[in-house]
Amino acid sequence: MSSHREAPEISKDPVADSTDVYAFVSPDKPDTVTLIANYIPLQEPAGGPNFYEFGDDVLYSIHIDNNGDGYADISYEFRFSTQVLDENTFLYNTGPIEAIDSPYFNRRQFYDLTVVSGHSQHTIGTNLACPPCNIGPLSTPNYSFVAGQAIHKLHNGITVFAGQRAEGFYVDLGSIFDLGDLRPFEALHNTFGLPVKLSAAPGVNDTNDLNVHSIAIQVPISAVTRKGHPSIGVWTTASRQSATVWDADNGQNVSSGPWRQVSRLGNPLVNEVINPLGKKDLWNTLPPSDDKRFAEYVAHPGLAALLPTLYPGVFPNLAALVKAGTARADLEAILLTGIPTGIVPGFTNYTGPVLADMLRLNTSIPPTAKPNILGLIGGDAAGFPNGRRVFDDVVTVEIRAIAGATYALVDKTYTPDAAAGEVTDGLTPSDVSSPYLDVFPYLGVPYSGYYTPDATPPAPPAF
Repeated sequence: MSSHREAPEISKDPVADSTDVYAFVSPDKPDTVTLIANYIPLQEPAGGPNFYEFGDDVLYSIHIDNNGDGYADISYEFRFSTQVLDENTFLYNTGPIEAIDSPYFNRRQFYDLTVVSGHSQHTIGTNLACPPCNIGPLSTPNYSFVAGQAIHKLHNGITVFAGQRAEGFYVDLGSIFDLGDLRPFEALHNTFGLPVKLSAAPGVNDTNDLNVHSIAIQVPISAVTRKGHPSIGVWTTASRQSATVWDADNGQNVSSGPWRQVSRLGNPLVNEVINPLGKKDLWNTLPPSDDKRFAEYVAHPGLAALLPTLYPGVFPNLAALVKAGTARADLEAILLTGIPTGIVPGFTNYTGPVLADMLRLNTSIPPTAKPNILGLIGGDAAGFPNGRRVFDDVVTVEIRAIAGATYALVDKTYTPDAAAGEVTDGLTPSDVSSPYLDVFPYLGVPYSGYYTPDATPPAPPAF
């Protein structure tokens, strides 16, 4: 969550598990868009001796649809390779890593970047270095400096980074997956006759102090849009080759055959809480153009039907909407087509009638100097669901939308329940310990394995 371990099969393959996608007009370079795809969820910082890394056997891609048909018109493909300087030591590093090309950086990764458009493909970056993981004050004494050396400026105004970053997505996983319990509102939650007394409490950010591996690319807006059509659809995929065999002589897996998609992510939480359990693995293998097969789950989300039961008496209008079998045209617009002109005054990110789960971004809307973490429902058209910035509170936005807060936009006769505009898991960006950056790659410095939350350093020994 937003797409961490969201389907049975991909939960067994974290290296290929896409966790979050971000797409926004770059606040410090507003003639560009920044696209970020995160992988390898819920990384404990103290991950040695084999620290986290991208998969050499995985094809990572960020896709852009700029004509609204649910197929990729432009794809940025990343292939990684791992190099070990000294195979006769167990150490990830053999001394302080003070530069990205340090001889002490023993196990390192590089990648090639290829742009695919139609039937053509062009490699625009080769042997681009990744930074190390953030280990501790002896191994990575000036981590930000070394990570900065992994920001590569390519031709045609493209900037790229791939490596470990702090998890920027905040969510109360522990409470939400305890039958939809939202701590600030849990005094209203159904206890099902159990001897449990619940009372309102602050949210707990269960992804805080964890890391992810991030692929970030910043490209000119003109390179990803069609003239006169500023809205684009963005998603990420991970693919593996169709056959893998164990090479006993060399002690490693060998992959071959065509690439097969195993993971996909566009809008946050769609495969997490919208698609049913029996469809999640299938959804991960298909392109957005096939999403009409799953549209019924957006039009009639299971969570909307559950909320009146989980919170008795709190959502009577939502309960009536569900009982009437009303299709949620508001959610279809937000998640599957983009919002057409006339729904939200002065705003649209509509890409066409094709039902496709993509993170839609109207690139003509500039960044705001005073962003609202609730994005569009908070009066900030530069935020989710117009793309997604790293700090946007997508959990609150989507819970409120599912609870009916946005249905009145498409049906003026509907009155949302008062709670629909208030529900939240109680978290904000202040619950993320590593601050977001104002510049590329925007996600914070990854947490170090040496520094543990709330740790009190012991007194030095007396000799």
